[in-house]
Amino acid sequence: MTLPDGEASAGASRHYRALESLYAAAPINRFFESRLEIVDAGLSRIHFTIDERHFHAGGAAHGTSYFKMLDDAAFYAANSLVTDRFLLTTQFNLLFTRPLSVGPVIAEGRWISGQRRVFVADARLIGPDGDEAARGTGTFMRSRIALADLPGYRIPA
Repeated sequence: MTLPDGEASAGASRHYRALESLYAAAPINRFFESRLEIVDAGLSRIHFTIDERHFHAGGAAHGTSYFKMLDDAAFYAANSLVTDRFLLTTQFNLLFTRPLSVGPVIAEGRWISGQRRVFVADARLIGPDGDEAARGTGTFMRSRIALADLPGYRIPA
């Protein structure tokens, strides 16, 4: 059955909000204060701020911050297209282009390909000055984990 555009759009929006809720509920995000925004099908943004807690000994953001935010942004861009299953990262490549210092950062994720079992998505980090600081590409696979079974995945009424 094909839903009218308004109903399909409303269903997609509820799925996006449920994914945002799932992201916010993840225990790892207690260490990485951030906010996920699913903009549209296949497009996500994560807003966060780098501060000295994220620094390595050289005085810039450690690679864990880069990887975490790039992987999450790409992952949620891909999972925005899947309404029944949680995806799993199976591979992720990372390219550091410049160091991040203190300030707000946006991770932008974008679905590239795949619609059944394996998805490909990329992401980039945009630093406080508007310049790209890193980019990554990942592959994500459907798991056996039902989204509806995850406590953080709450579909709004």
